[in-house]
Amino acid sequence: MDTDTRVIAGPANGAVKSAARALDLLDDIAARGPGTQLQLAHRLGIPKSSLHALLRTMCARGWLDTDQTGSVYRLGIHTLTVSSAYLDGDPVLSRAAAVMDEVAAATEETVHLGRLEGADVIYTAKRESKHPLRMHSAVGRRLPAYATSLGRAMLADQPEAVRDSLVPQRITPLTARATTDRDALLAIIENAAQVGYAMESEESCIGVRCFGVSLPFSRTTVDALSVAVPISRLDQGREDAIIETLLSVKARLSSLHDNSFVR
Repeated sequence: MDTDTRVIAGPANGAVKSAARALDLLDDIAARGPGTQLQLAHRLGIPKSSLHALLRTMCARGWLDTDQTGSVYRLGIHTLTVSSAYLDGDPVLSRAAAVMDEVAAATEETVHLGRLEGADVIYTAKRESKHPLRMHSAVGRRLPAYATSLGRAMLADQPEAVRDSLVPQRITPLTARATTDRDALLAIIENAAQVGYAMESEESCIGVRCFGVSLPFSRTTVDALSVAVPISRLDQGREDAIIETLLSVKARLSSLHDNSFVR
């Protein structure tokens, strides 16, 4: 995924330059990992002299921290505090909890909740598999929507023009098994729109197949639920059962016109 597509905001579009730089710095470290002052200056295109004061301020406020040498900057503990507050306050997450528990109990596999943000999917919640072999994933992870069953399910609900704008011309594969032909990928998303669920096999994680459906948790966000299963535990009957579980949940929620999931 291309992490260098952000536009650094400036006074021309009404943004405060110092605030924009602070946010760009957090985004960059979250996406690319820790860096020295020189590395961060090069990555963000910020003069080293300007960056020094910004780093000092953000460290003092807990947004950033340094390693034992004091030369490598990483995210600070305050980012966790803010992230936790977001998770606690998001209404969709509380409404989706019971559904995630239901699907996790029915499938005994890893269940993810994700949200479409631009052309990416962000993982917002997770239920672990009951089996010893699990999928290594984390809340807050961001991946291209086209590469995941969560993302494909959400893209399938969008008009064709929106899908076309959110699937890049050049597909960057996450694994050696990924679909890299754009037309083929758009056809996969269209098929998901027709059958009601999306699937990807070893395209985001080798050895794992994922099944996803979009769900009407909110009128203001686009969310989806997926089940991730090691291929070694799958046969046709188990695959059909997982898909049936997801489609059943989707149909039940979609049929409730006046329910607590939709605001």
